[in-house]
Amino acid sequence: MAALSAHLTCLLTHRASLQKTTRLCCHVLKASHHRACVWKRNFGAVYGGLGELLSRQASSQLRTTYSSSSTKSNSSSESLWSLYNETKKHTEDAIPSITSTSVDPNTIFANNEMSLRDIEIYGFDYDYTLAFYSSHLHTLIFNIARDILITKHRYPEGIKNYEYIPDFAVRGLHYDVQKALLMKIDAFHYIQLGTVYRGLHAVPDEEVIAMYEGCHVPLEIMSDFYGKSSHGHSMKQFMDIFSMPEMTLLSCVNDFFMKHNIDYEPVHLYKDVKEAIRDVHVKGIMYRAVEADIGKYICYGEQSQAVLKKLSEHGKKMFLITNSPFDFVDRGMNYIVGRDWRDLFDVVIVQADKPSFFNDRRKPFRRVTDKDALLWDRIHRLEKGQIYKQGNLYEFLRLTGWSGSKVLYFGDHIYSDLADLTLKHGWRTGAIIPELRKEIKIMNTEQYAHMMSWMQALTGLIEEMQVYRDAASQSVVEEWIREREAMRPHTKDMFNPQFGSLFRTYHNPTYFSRRLSRFADIYMASISCLLNYDFQHTFFPRRTPLQHESSICPGRAPSGPDRSSSS
Repeated sequence: MAALSAHLTCLLTHRASLQKTTRLCCHVLKASHHRACVWKRNFGAVYGGLGELLSRQASSQLRTTYSSSSTKSNSSSESLWSLYNETKKHTEDAIPSITSTSVDPNTIFANNEMSLRDIEIYGFDYDYTLAFYSSHLHTLIFNIARDILITKHRYPEGIKNYEYIPDFAVRGLHYDVQKALLMKIDAFHYIQLGTVYRGLHAVPDEEVIAMYEGCHVPLEIMSDFYGKSSHGHSMKQFMDIFSMPEMTLLSCVNDFFMKHNIDYEPVHLYKDVKEAIRDVHVKGIMYRAVEADIGKYICYGEQSQAVLKKLSEHGKKMFLITNSPFDFVDRGMNYIVGRDWRDLFDVVIVQADKPSFFNDRRKPFRRVTDKDALLWDRIHRLEKGQIYKQGNLYEFLRLTGWSGSKVLYFGDHIYSDLADLTLKHGWRTGAIIPELRKEIKIMNTEQYAHMMSWMQALTGLIEEMQVYRDAASQSVVEEWIREREAMRPHTKDMFNPQFGSLFRTYHNPTYFSRRLSRFADIYMASISCLLNYDFQHTFFPRRTPLQHESSICPGRAPSGPDRSSSS
């Protein structure tokens, strides 16, 4: 999970900036032992191993100095505020060093060490992996599903007044089916207060705590392995990028019912919205709309084409496994790559029915003609240039011999695309997380760097000074705590006003982050990030110290794109 936070904490990515900050820390250490102690605690996480430059003796001397001055309340209060002001000044002085370099959004981040020199076969999902869609697609899905609710399920006509809200939800949220609540949960199953929504409005923290008898969500009511609300699980986790319209539609219909004081059953609403969204896909409504105006809905085509061409030129084998139907994929790939796109792939499988494809041994492959007709002959080998439907991974492995860590498969859905491949079959996995670009750009801003640096520093002050129990000291520390609590919503709002970052709940990783770190060896904003690395490159996760470990050496930023590579 530590590597998961690489793009969140690597605020220094080049040696020059690291050396500048080291000199600053050393100056602080020489100037004042107690200043150094606070610096060690607060910026160790930001600057990697720089905290080790600040000796543990400084912490002891800080307490000794403070204890001798805390015999009088005025003296103790003044000492604390003096320390606060000095820490704030040095935090502000460090901002230019922090912001002088930034994290490259085109970087590939590693959760697990992996070398491209070991990869012989590259596999891809289609939607949001090779084909990236514009925001128009989510609006289309929302509008069609909303109309299905009215025409098929007899929902009130007033729902038609709701439009898709692009920035309302983020991926990875949980939905309590029985309580009709949308929320963000962290890696330890704790609800992030302030991110619980009923309809389009936040639920007060006190009400959330009363409903759940605290903030913890027990394992038995969390979503199942694939994020679904089944077998007694009352939570559903929305992990698919296609689920953004579904979350918004659920919230809008909930909002309509509450505004009009309509009594309704939340479970029925969830199932009806789920069925409406499924109809948009299964009945081909979305596919036909995209095919009719493909330039409106598909973007980034030239980047995917460049990746596939590069892999082909270097003799890599490639395959495609997607749940989408052949006609839809064929039209999209003609637009992205050209009419000869099938020549690039050794195997193409459509309507695979992932994740069942990775587990169900019973479904055989079936060949599909160019006119989408199904043939009945038994499949003895998977041939280049042919199209196959359904099947299962066990038969795929038997027919191709492509097993183990020489295979790298890319997908956007952490559960349906990557989980089983990692846990059961030993393939290497790459997660495509388009949201990374936006989040990294925010983290590269001076506003974010300033806010997070000071919050870390303030947290360190609180941690160090909480041991003093006299009234004056406690009053100051409590004021610091209130300042810290007031800052936290602002950091959340920088990413999304309702739910914050996809990757963090204030300090902890989100539940989404936890699953990403477990099921993806590497992750990136788009498949085009591969263009920046040669095929000898090894991805190393950052060795971020565990809580009980000391930083032995300076922190290392993830290896960014190799601009000198001509491969």
